[in-house]
Amino acid sequence: MNFQQLRIIRETVRQNFNLTEASAALFTSQSGVSKHIKDLEDELGVQLFIRKGKRLLGLTEPGQALLGVVERMLIDADNIKRLADEFNKIDEGTLTIATTHTQARYVLPPIVNLFKKQFPKVHLVLQQASPAEIVEMLLQGQADIGIATESLTAEENLAGLPYYTWQHSVITPPDHPLTQVNKVTLEELAKYPIVTYHEGFTGRSKIDQAFKDAGIDADIVMSALDTDVIKTYVELGMGIGIINSIAYDNKRDVHLSQVKTSLFDINTTWIAVRKGHLLRGYGYEFISLCSPDANIIELKKAAYPED
Repeated sequence: MNFQQLRIIRETVRQNFNLTEASAALFTSQSGVSKHIKDLEDELGVQLFIRKGKRLLGLTEPGQALLGVVERMLIDADNIKRLADEFNKIDEGTLTIATTHTQARYVLPPIVNLFKKQFPKVHLVLQQASPAEIVEMLLQGQADIGIATESLTAEENLAGLPYYTWQHSVITPPDHPLTQVNKVTLEELAKYPIVTYHEGFTGRSKIDQAFKDAGIDADIVMSALDTDVIKTYVELGMGIGIINSIAYDNKRDVHLSQVKTSLFDINTTWIAVRKGHLLRGYGYEFISLCSPDANIIELKKAAYPED
C-alpha cells in the first residue's frame, strides 16, 4: 500500500468514478490508475469498487469504509508536511481564502493589505465562490480559510467563529420616491420591483423571511450573485436594490442613494477552517487581522483536537 494508491482511491470518488478524469487530475495514465486500484484490491483481498465491465459504478461496502480512512491518512500526511513547513518557512508559503464576491470586494481589501505588509513572501489566493462551494473547497483541502454568511455553520467537519454582523439596506436611484420617505416599511418596498441576491447568497433568506412573516408578496424581478451586478441594474432603473449595507460607498456610488433600514434580521458572516487541517501560523494571523477579538486558541482546539 502506498500514498499514490490512496490518492487514486480518493480522486476516483471525487471524479464520480470516471477513471479518465481521475487520471487527468493526478497527471498519470488511465492504465496506471486501473493497475493501482487492482493492486490495492489484491493486497487487501477485497473488492473496493462496484464494476460493470471495465466501468466503475460506485464503492462496495468495504470501499466505503476504506474511503474515510484514506481521507484521514491523506489529511495527516499533508499535515506532516505543513508541520515541517511551519518550522522551516515561517513566513513563506501559500494561503488560499475561499469567500464570496461581497466579502472579497467590500470587506477584505484592508485586511489583505495589512496581511501582505506583514507577510510579503506569502502568496495569497482569493477564490470567489458560492457558500456551498466554499464549504466543499474547505472539505476537499482546496482552501485554507472560508469566509461567508451562509453554509459554514451547518457543516460539522468545519470549525468556525463569527467575523462580523451586518444588515441589509435599500439602494435606489438618487431621485427615487423612497429617498423622501421618513420611515420605510416593507409595504413601501413592495410597491416597487426589487433586485437582490440570488437564493443562498448574502442573507437572501432573511429578506424572503421578512416579507413572508409580514404576509407581503415582494416583486423580486431579478436576482444576482454579487452586489456590483445589483447596483448596475438599479442604476439602469430596473428596480430598487436590497444589498449588504457594507457594500454601499458614498464616494463611489454617486449614481445611487442608500436607504438604511432595520426591516431585515441581522446577519452574521463567519470564518471557518476544516477540522483536522493544520493551518500555518500566518493563516491564524490572517484570521486575527479579520477579527482581533477572535479566540484563536479555542479555534485551534476545535479545528485540531489533540484526541
